Amino acid sequence: MRKLSTCIYSFLTIILLLSVSCKKSKDRTGVTALEKIPEDTIPTFDSTFVSTFFQKHPLLDKYQDEVRTLYRKHHFNYVWYDKNGVNEFGSLLHNKIINIEDEGVLTSIPYRQKLDSIYESVTPKKPNPTTELLNTSMYFFYVDKVYQGLDTEKTKEMEWFLPRDKQSYGQYLDSLLINPALIKKNEKGLFAQYYLLKGVLKDYRKIEKKGGWGSIQLEPNVKSLNIGDSSNTIIQLRNRLFLTGELKTDTKSAIYDEELGNAVLKFKKANRNASSTIILPSHLKVLNISVTDRIKTLVVNMERCRWIPKDIIKAKEVIAVNIPAYELTYFKNGKPAFKSNVVVGKTLNKTVIFSAPMRYIVFSPYWNIPYSIIKNEIKPGIAKNPNYLAQHNMEWNDGKVRQKPGTRNSLGLVKFLFPNSNSIYLHDTPSKHLFSRRDRAFSHGCIRVEKPKELAEVLLHNEPKWTSEEIDKAMHGGKEVWHTLQNKIPVYIGYFTAWVDTEGTLQFYEDVYERDQPLADLLFEKQSQN
Repeated sequence: MRKLSTCIYSFLTIILLLSVSCKKSKDRTGVTALEKIPEDTIPTFDSTFVSTFFQKHPLLDKYQDEVRTLYRKHHFNYVWYDKNGVNEFGSLLHNKIINIEDEGVLTSIPYRQKLDSIYESVTPKKPNPTTELLNTSMYFFYVDKVYQGLDTEKTKEMEWFLPRDKQSYGQYLDSLLINPALIKKNEKGLFAQYYLLKGVLKDYRKIEKKGGWGSIQLEPNVKSLNIGDSSNTIIQLRNRLFLTGELKTDTKSAIYDEELGNAVLKFKKANRNASSTIILPSHLKVLNISVTDRIKTLVVNMERCRWIPKDIIKAKEVIAVNIPAYELTYFKNGKPAFKSNVVVGKTLNKTVIFSAPMRYIVFSPYWNIPYSIIKNEIKPGIAKNPNYLAQHNMEWNDGKVRQKPGTRNSLGLVKFLFPNSNSIYLHDTPSKHLFSRRDRAFSHGCIRVEKPKELAEVLLHNEPKWTSEEIDKAMHGGKEVWHTLQNKIPVYIGYFTAWVDTEGTLQFYEDVYERDQPLADLLFEKQSQN
């Protein structure tokens, strides 16, 4: 993962730095946007034009309240004009809108012809209320599509419960009118992953326009390929890996050489396959996923990037779990400082996408077994075997069943609590063999950590009492010990099936909970209607 220190778009960070009104904000010369026009020539328009405009432009009606609020603040002064006609930012915004597809947004642009006509003319035009209101409405259209994305209610329907920011982009427009170049700056406040995926999207669209890549087929009776083999399949494989950058040159050779082997290793690493140069049918199945489908995955995950809250960049410590990657990452000051494989909930017990602050570490924990497991597993077990509880190191406790601390405990030797209504937490497990699996959706919803002791050490590194030896002692003490963290650590559980890692490698993950297609259907349906 790249730095987590850039989150939810340059618009949002710059708002914090430059959220001032046009009349009060000044550029480097100390002159406000409106002051650049001589005072006696600052034009206004009748407020009734707003209602009239939206009656004639119903496709933009959802932005009427924001437009009206902005002009009330500016006393219905024109903001898109200077002495030369429509100002510089208008042209920049127009360019952004007509290239909105670059942002992973596939939507029709309302009133495109009328908008284009404004900027195709080289003759300065006098302020016109229709042009003025169209520009403002299209500004809100752009930030809605590119920076806001689906509304909160829709994301909740998609079972995405990470907090989202509600932002007003009216103030930011004031800043852009003063300094239009701000719209070009992506690097300061935008979730970095969005721009990384955007770069890949651009490359993949180029491949798509050139015809994409063909399907790779093994020749009859060939079950695998490795270095030294010769086959027409090798020619196809070489071209496929060349198109996506794993291979720097395409020699067209039918011989599987070491250069191709290194490219295969890169491909396998990016797709969580075993580190081997052997090519099997299962690998070709992944390679044969069309560029069009890959583009759809990129667009879906760019949309998810729009939902990441900006406050994540402020935290000195963050724990992030990406469910499809089966991976936990601990970030310190925005940089990945620790990683661990994890096991997540199986399909029938999906791990929830949400966020909560971690507060406690519990060593040698009891496992207070959920009622659903008592009903569906424990009681049937007791019915068949009266010694079931003793054999599983369990006991009754206030009418419920709990498992005693120890190496046989299903939570392992330590758990990490971030209290939440979903009853989800991180914990150790005695079932270490599951971490060797490529796909690791086996739990009842909680997240099992492959390196629990190391995680505890990382989280307690500022507490001298908790040396590695003391942590180990507490984990094997056989007595439950609760420790309250000095600082609450935000835990974000997310869902990304496409990700560019810290080395710049694009990784695709299997859609374990089949969440991509419903989101894609919703996005493309919504976009086609606009």
